Amino acid sequence: MIKQILFLVSLLITIGVFAWTMQRVFKYFKFTKKKPLGDFGKRIATTIKVAFFQEKILRKPLIGFMHALVWWGFILIIFGTIEMVIDGLFGTERILSFLGPVYTFLMASGDIFALIIAIAVLAFLFRRVFMHVKRFYGPEMKPVSKADANLALTIILLLMLSILGMNMGYVLWTTAVAEHIEGAYPVSSWLASFMGGMSAEGAWFFYQLNWWVHILLIFVFANILPYSKHFHVFMSVPNVFVSTTAPLGYVDNMENITKEVKMMLDPDAAFEDVPEDEGEPERFGVKDVQDINWVNYMGSLACTECGRCTSVCPANITGKMLSPRKIMMDTRARMKEKGPGMIAEGLSFDDSKSLLGTYITEEELWACTQCNACAQECPVNINQPSLILDMRRYLVMEESKAPSGLNTVFANIENNGAPWQFSPEDRMLWADGLNVPLMADKFGGEEKIDYLFWIGSAGAFDDRYKKVTRDFIKILDHLKISYAVLGTEESDSGDIARRAGNEMLFQMQAMMNIEVLNGYEVKNIITCDPHDFNTLKNEYCDYGGNYNVVHHSQFLQDQIAEGKLNMDGEEFKGKKITFHDPCYLGRANGEYKAPRSILDAIPSEKVEMERNKSFALCCGAGGGQMFKEAEKGDKEVFMERTEEALKTGCDIIATACPFCMVMMTDGLKYANKEDEVKNYDIAELVSKSLAL
Repeated sequence: MIKQILFLVSLLITIGVFAWTMQRVFKYFKFTKKKPLGDFGKRIATTIKVAFFQEKILRKPLIGFMHALVWWGFILIIFGTIEMVIDGLFGTERILSFLGPVYTFLMASGDIFALIIAIAVLAFLFRRVFMHVKRFYGPEMKPVSKADANLALTIILLLMLSILGMNMGYVLWTTAVAEHIEGAYPVSSWLASFMGGMSAEGAWFFYQLNWWVHILLIFVFANILPYSKHFHVFMSVPNVFVSTTAPLGYVDNMENITKEVKMMLDPDAAFEDVPEDEGEPERFGVKDVQDINWVNYMGSLACTECGRCTSVCPANITGKMLSPRKIMMDTRARMKEKGPGMIAEGLSFDDSKSLLGTYITEEELWACTQCNACAQECPVNINQPSLILDMRRYLVMEESKAPSGLNTVFANIENNGAPWQFSPEDRMLWADGLNVPLMADKFGGEEKIDYLFWIGSAGAFDDRYKKVTRDFIKILDHLKISYAVLGTEESDSGDIARRAGNEMLFQMQAMMNIEVLNGYEVKNIITCDPHDFNTLKNEYCDYGGNYNVVHHSQFLQDQIAEGKLNMDGEEFKGKKITFHDPCYLGRANGEYKAPRSILDAIPSEKVEMERNKSFALCCGAGGGQMFKEAEKGDKEVFMERTEEALKTGCDIIATACPFCMVMMTDGLKYANKEDEVKNYDIAELVSKSLAL
């Protein structure tokens, strides 16, 4: 009875303290913005893949497998913990043994995994203390962060050792009193064989000592976790469940901006939908923690501080201030600082600090390329770029703060429909000498238009990429594809404006373009620009623009597979070609196969860069970076990526994006390699290889 009373008191104290802590943490959620979930079937599937099968953690095979073993082991060991709680409350012994073979399997698995986890934890501690892994360090990683990690690992080690000690004591005790052993304990039985001759009393004491050490450590650990980075033990699975199910390239729509834009474009129609008293206008973007949505706040609580995000961030790799891990740590710290004041005084509480400014600097935000490498790598599906973008939105739309280069781009898009200061009337100059059909001439005629070819601003105005556009037209004509272009009716997709934080300009562009596209009853769109591909495919649907959008690499892949495109192979025979994955074709939309299958159809030698496919490094142009000065660092991102390409010994760097082409070309010039190594778009490679 004494054991039961002591256990009950310990359990009640644990539950009470934990409940008090958790209600404080979850009270902060009421200060965040709403975000609907939906699509629960897909969420469950994602949770199974990412959380339970550890899909993301296994991207680093060796260390990832060790982490996965620890996770899977904990799931099995939980069964034994539940049994201990029941035994502690009711004074029973191995009460769940009635499950028979299932019980035997679970006990044996837990026993084996206790040893595996103990070994893995020792390896983790060794890495942290002696190996100085780069991603475990950084300005945001204070001594308390390192101590926190080491303490948690030490407690986990003691938990595993106490499980083995408990099982050893149980085996020794049952042997001493000649009772039947419930379950199977292969590791502990082997270890117990080295402790033969122990009396029944001694074995029972050893068993009970480890039983109490284990259960009390669990109780203590449970109440340490909410104050530790290891809070992810509780938060990671829920965070994966609520994480975005959309492609990484998708950006959440801002409904309050949509309302404003609709009023600007059609004041009479929009006015009818506006309530008489709307209250105080909602802030655009994120300045402080009360502006973030609840999913981003949960992401900050789920952050494990593992540094995988920062280790793949192109800005951080090249010595700039941005660290995606710091963004999430700062969000968590700021809510912890401001939360109590908001609980006491409400949203009116003001301590003269803010997340943006006090914790996170503008320099950090503007260094981001929105490449989504951090979100791709995060083992618990945190979307760091969405929070960075929300803070950019605040700077641009509330404070009118943006780098001068981007302000120029905004003005050009607004006035000229392109990032550069070209007249909209010049949008078809790239087609001089070509017979390119216009949608305005073809629409409503007898000929069915299979595809609208979306040229994009770079395809129309960038001198280098105009050649790609012309070569793709050559391919379309060779295939006798029925297509048309919008010509001067086409305007910038708005991708640059959106990723740079100017949501209002983006939505204005989107709605104007959609009106034109829908007016022509467009169904199928081809484009050479992955950014426009992503925007037209994933984001225009929020405003009534629903189209089947294909990237030119996907289109060419299909034509080659159907035997409609034949390459003679003479042009590039014996040449080494490496492919640079565009972020908004690859990570943002999961397309890695199409461009490579095209290159495989061209007789040549293919070589991969060290970082390729979903691990590929950004070229440095995304997120508006191509139109502004880079932040201070050791080097520019395009230099890092070009150096990696040159290490392959390639003769040609193949790209499939106008921005990537600009950056790779600049990189070759910087390395004085433009005469030795060429940069071609895959459309140019196909065009030059056509068997006519």
